[in-house]
Amino acid sequence: MPGSEHGASQPTEQEIDVQARIVWNYHLMGQQLQTSDCLLTLGSNDPRVAEYAAELYLAGWAPRLIFSGGVGALTEGLYGCSEAEFFAKIAIGLGVPEDRILIEPRSTNTGENIALTRALLARAQLAVERVILVQKPFMERRAYATFKRQWPEPVLIVTSPPIGYRDYPTETLSKQDLINVMVGDLQRIRLYPARGFQIPQAIPDPVWAAFKRLVEWGYTRHLAESPDTV
Repeated sequence: MPGSEHGASQPTEQEIDVQARIVWNYHLMGQQLQTSDCLLTLGSNDPRVAEYAAELYLAGWAPRLIFSGGVGALTEGLYGCSEAEFFAKIAIGLGVPEDRILIEPRSTNTGENIALTRALLARAQLAVERVILVQKPFMERRAYATFKRQWPEPVLIVTSPPIGYRDYPTETLSKQDLINVMVGDLQRIRLYPARGFQIPQAIPDPVWAAFKRLVEWGYTRHLAESPDTV
């Protein structure tokens, strides 16, 4: 359990979970799937995202599957190749035809995921009007906001593996790490529109109150800057 960096009393596990679930639920967009021109899957350290993207392709939600992602801080040395290439191998192993897959292996952040994928599609002369964006659950909203800033024209549906907050942590992603990332991404949703990285999104008062409480309890490792500046 993290220590308090601001003098607050030590929270219980249940108190942490209550506040973390508020943030988790905010990050989920809750959008309904619609048949689209492509599935754009963002690479990461979580192969379950690739498995879910393959499942969506095989279910007929889109005729083409794109994987985007280079090597990031969390995947350096993990896969022996780019995130996009590793995810593509998973999809092929699950039955997705290789000729239905496009790979963008150079991006290192969400903005580059979108910009480089857009350029890839342009070079391939593939026009898209509707995109399903596949991401981790706790990064849905940030990915959505970044996509709409970088590439506003397509109709966008964002989705993620249907795994809840309680079950999401793994051997390589602890609950402490999960909460730190959620808190940091929530701060970025507030900060980044002014920097031109994302579209603005309203943050309800109870969600921001949960952010402040979790910061008080020491969940500050993924913050973009000091919480006192927001």
